[in-house]
Amino acid sequence: MLRHLLLKLRATGPVTVAEYMREALTNPGQGYYTRRGGIGESGDFVTSPEISQVFGELIGIWYISEWIATGKPKAFQLVELGPGRGTLIDDILRVFNQLASLLSKCDISIHLVEVSPKLSEIQALMLTGGKVQSNPEHKSAYMKGVSKTGIPIFWYRDVQDVPPGYSFYLAHEFFDALPIHKFQRTEKGWREVLVDIDPEVPDQLRFVLSPSGTPATENFIQPEETRDHVEVCPEAGVIIQRIACRIEKDGGAALVADYGHDGTKTDTFRGFRNHKLHDVLRAPGTADLTADVDFSYLRKITQGRTAALGPIKQREFLKNMGIDLRLQVLLQNSRDTATHEQLLHSYDMLMNPKKMGDCFNFFALLPHHRLVHPDKKHKPESKSPLLPVAGFGELLLK
Repeated sequence: MLRHLLLKLRATGPVTVAEYMREALTNPGQGYYTRRGGIGESGDFVTSPEISQVFGELIGIWYISEWIATGKPKAFQLVELGPGRGTLIDDILRVFNQLASLLSKCDISIHLVEVSPKLSEIQALMLTGGKVQSNPEHKSAYMKGVSKTGIPIFWYRDVQDVPPGYSFYLAHEFFDALPIHKFQRTEKGWREVLVDIDPEVPDQLRFVLSPSGTPATENFIQPEETRDHVEVCPEAGVIIQRIACRIEKDGGAALVADYGHDGTKTDTFRGFRNHKLHDVLRAPGTADLTADVDFSYLRKITQGRTAALGPIKQREFLKNMGIDLRLQVLLQNSRDTATHEQLLHSYDMLMNPKKMGDCFNFFALLPHHRLVHPDKKHKPESKSPLLPVAGFGELLLK
């Protein structure tokens, strides 16, 4: 992969950080995700669903609660972007199965947006036991199957290919792996950070600044920007816009859970290999590259098509969703010390402010009418009160 990049840089000169990330992560032959995709204990990073089933269960509850709050529509699609190994959707499907009597009149289907052939195989194995068929005659879904609980599952390469209709969207640790552009404020104005060959060490890479403005500096920097260093992910913007348009048109909701900030952080671009931080420019294609999600950018880019809630810290969201009660139940039901220990350890990983509790955030997009009655201005007393959105306000136990 390094050789491929060096040849490219010698031929074309420096590339944007976005282009470097795209090559390192998704190059068809040598990209990190296309080749390895190291999730889990043995890989390069561990995600919340891999740590605890409770995480996925509470997210499943969130969707059901939104489904009830919008009057229990007759059907919904659950669309997950970048489903990893399929652990999260598997936990959500278990909740749907446990609440089968509540959902019995609802037609549910699962739609997974996944570009990695390797990961889609792992997902198929996890969710259907491997009973899938490739779907060449179907223009958009490249594979389909049925979950162990009898729910149809479809795989797509792009969220655009998912059929329209009332949908719940889920993006857990998805946006942080999308390519970012990096910018630095200088005395001469904004300059883009680029990746180039290090002239001192010919087979190494280094960061350089663009000599003048680039198309990206013209288009992606907000005029009111106060930071001196900014990371922008236009691809995330495009996807959020598409989802916001769909929610506005067809109804539903989106839940985003990721490392991130609300427009305050500057340089967050980093690499992970074997659960340790790794120099982003060393051995491209062998490490996971990631950057914190700028939720203020996602909120801005929806252009008011939907309402946005959050970002709220993961520990607050999970607490509001009732993780403490769920933990008590699981602890009471666990027979052996090992399970007991595992439950407490995973709870600590998810909730401890020094672990995932504070650096992970939840963010939601909802139709405006979910938060404000359309005719509230005229007859405020006639409408039934709107149900609060779970997770984003304190849990009150009656």
